[in-house]
Amino acid sequence: MARTGQQMRQRTAKAMAQPKTSGSGPARSATTPKSSLGNRLRYRFDNSMSRGTPALIAWLCVATLVLILVFSLIVWVLPLRDDSDPMKDDGFFRELIQSLFHALDPGTVAGDGSSPWRFLLTMLLLTIGGLFIVSALIGVIAAGIDTKLADLRRGRSIVLEKDHTVILGWSDSIFTIVRELTVANESRRKPVVVILADRDKVEMEEDLRAKVDDFRGTRIICRSGSPMDLDDLALSSHQSARSVILLAPEGSQDPDSEVIKTLLALTHGGAETPRIVAEIRNPTNLEAARLVGADRTVLLDIRETVAKLVVQTSRQSGAAAVYTELFDYDGDEIYFLEEHSLDGKTYGEAQQAFEEATVIGLISPDGPELNPLPDTRIDGHTLVVVAEDDSTLAGEPNSVAVPDLDQLGTGVGEEEHPTQALLIGWNERAPIVLRELDHYAPPGSTLTVLTSFGVPAVPGLRNLEVTVAPGPTTDRATLEEHVLAGLDQVIVLCYSDDLEPQAADARTLVTLLHVRDILSRYDSATPVVSEMLDDRNRVLAQVAHVDDVVVSGEIVSLLVTQLSEDHRLEAVFGQLLGNEGSEIYLRPAEWYVEPGAEVSFATIVAGAIRRNETAIGYKSEALAVGDVSFGVRVNPAKSETFRVLPGDRVVVLADD
Repeated sequence: MARTGQQMRQRTAKAMAQPKTSGSGPARSATTPKSSLGNRLRYRFDNSMSRGTPALIAWLCVATLVLILVFSLIVWVLPLRDDSDPMKDDGFFRELIQSLFHALDPGTVAGDGSSPWRFLLTMLLLTIGGLFIVSALIGVIAAGIDTKLADLRRGRSIVLEKDHTVILGWSDSIFTIVRELTVANESRRKPVVVILADRDKVEMEEDLRAKVDDFRGTRIICRSGSPMDLDDLALSSHQSARSVILLAPEGSQDPDSEVIKTLLALTHGGAETPRIVAEIRNPTNLEAARLVGADRTVLLDIRETVAKLVVQTSRQSGAAAVYTELFDYDGDEIYFLEEHSLDGKTYGEAQQAFEEATVIGLISPDGPELNPLPDTRIDGHTLVVVAEDDSTLAGEPNSVAVPDLDQLGTGVGEEEHPTQALLIGWNERAPIVLRELDHYAPPGSTLTVLTSFGVPAVPGLRNLEVTVAPGPTTDRATLEEHVLAGLDQVIVLCYSDDLEPQAADARTLVTLLHVRDILSRYDSATPVVSEMLDDRNRVLAQVAHVDDVVVSGEIVSLLVTQLSEDHRLEAVFGQLLGNEGSEIYLRPAEWYVEPGAEVSFATIVAGAIRRNETAIGYKSEALAVGDVSFGVRVNPAKSETFRVLPGDRVVVLADD
């Protein structure tokens, strides 16, 4: 009996463990939904509703059609109209139209005042039903419009433009770039600039309107998306653009990696792409970027460019104003004149050919050559010129000014001697600054580095003997120990690696005030050059009587904009900022013309030609009244006259 009871319990447990079945069909899980007709219809209805506004409008149209069809049949089948009603025998289609009017327009019921009560009540019910449908339709349309506006505000629609400029990424330099592009595009018809960045579209547009005063007819289109994503990148229509500017993103721990990844996206699939200008912050990443961009990309090394410009401007007062004038589109800039009638002429003769343009070089088979020898033939060569705008260039000579050769100067250069310099501050560009200074320093020169942060890593130098002196650079006593009489130059770098931009510029401004006050006690003419991060602080630096201010972000932005318009400028800028070939110098005016004389600029040009140099401008204290360019005039007219005063300088391109 015990064994029989045990067997019964086992069978009972086995039966309870087996799933229940319905009838003779297979077992069904308790979680499996029933696939009835109602569920399938509901599922299809839900899918159609999820398609958005068009599906909702379609369902409301179906509901309206069903509503008027039902009520039309009721009125048609049942004798609801009075026998005297003239519409009683107009047919079913006419009844259908009347039902539609009742459903869409509640005022239609007011015209049925003489109809029987049974007809009025039926039409009233139809009108109430129509009110619900119309209200729902208005709500659906309003919601659809709001959704579409939200999508447009998100900036997710593709740009259908051609021959436009695309800017990928976002940084503070974008405002300068957009401002310069609007000036460059003034001669174009309906110019467009497209910006694609991983930011909100509305915020980008508001920031641009706040920072850029006038778009000058250029249409700015913003799109939200990651430039590294192929689908987002397609929104900008970059393949049909005139040029692409790739910014190094600020705030990123590895901005160069993002730039290289975006370059990969731009060159994906080997498709034809326009010229690309990309910023690189770390020089060690240049080679990897070149492998990706190949010959279609111009890479701008931010550190080296800013460092070279700081060195060039520190060697002579007013040089920053010259470089800024050449690099931006406000004033005179560098262009290429391909068609001209100067074949058979020499380079020296070409310098006197144009009234309001200055020839500074030519394009040879080996590339741009600035300041070639005056007897160089220019047959068939493209000219490199400085002019106010490319639209004003003409190939025909138009200068009528005749140089006065009797007024040419006889001054000679001075022999080089070891220099003493002071570098205050330190950042990632400082080692490059030291190397560039070493190229120009005579043997035996000395330089003192005074910094508040970290221990500077001084590179190996040939001509400069560097001494590092740690200390607070805003402390008056510390500065008095190092700002001494007899210094040949003082460079103040910002602490961009250790402080926020405004805090770094504020510390730089305090340092400048102390330095200039100390130098004034020695009655010293030592040039003081400073580096700023924010262009708005340039005006404040003028209070400290700084000779030149290099705004690193602005200079890079100007170069990026120029390169995006003409890639041939890369080699020209490389020569202007490099230590080989011809560079910009501001030399005493008496070397070129007689002091005290009133001469035309054509005469000054002739004086430079005699020294195998190219005159491109003039600097005088008489020109500095109310002028923020330190009295520098670039590309004056050949007939414009200047009275040569003590301290005046001629801006020239020379080999040394």
